[in-house]
Amino acid sequence: MALSNIKEARSLSDEELLNAIAETKRELFQLRFQKAIRQLDKQVHQFKHLRHRLSQLMTVQRQRQLIALEEEAAAQATAVAAATAESVSA
Repeated sequence: MALSNIKEARSLSDEELLNAIAETKRELFQLRFQKAIRQLDKQVHQFKHLRHRLSQLMTVQRQRQLIALEEEAAAQATAVAAATAESVSA
């Protein structure tokens, strides 16, 4: 199993991204559980792959949040500038 590509994560919709994060967390939990009860055979490398995938997904999610916040701040700044211009000209 090769490490996943972040381009795949970026191509997901917001809902698919949330589902992928939840699924990856679930898989990681199952892997930890199998390790705890000593059912884990030669799949130790999957910890690395799942943690890597989870970090990619969460990074994409955070990038989208920051973009949305920047757009919201820009819209508010535009509204404030317009209101200030109206009050100055009045």
